[in-house]
Amino acid sequence: QVQFVESGGGLVQPGGSLRLSCAASGSLFSFYAMGWYRQAPGKQRELVASITSGGRSTNYADSVKGRFTLSRDNAKNTMYLQMNSLKPSDTAVYYCNRGKYYGSTYYPDDYWGQGTQVTVSS
Repeated sequence: QVQFVESGGGLVQPGGSLRLSCAASGSLFSFYAMGWYRQAPGKQRELVASITSGGRSTNYADSVKGRFTLSRDNAKNTMYLQMNSLKPSDTAVYYCNRGKYYGSTYYPDDYWGQGTQVTVSS
């Protein structure tokens, strides 16, 4: 069974940085696209960023473009999200996910981690 473990969340002040990690097991990690989602209370789960299986191409939501960087280390079965210049609106539970691309659009599989809480507040 595919398993994901997210880590690295926490409480930071606006303008601060966090690096989230997603450790994957139970799948051939390097064969799949991956994505980071987030969900704030009362809001729908939102795709933050996605990356191709080889890590060659990334896509970002407009709200995080220029501030977040998604990367993956296929040798370690791990995906990362470097989050800089954090804003209070970034506060959410962040989840990693396995998926696929159809054209340039990312579609998630039905495999999710438990999430890691990111809180941006003074």
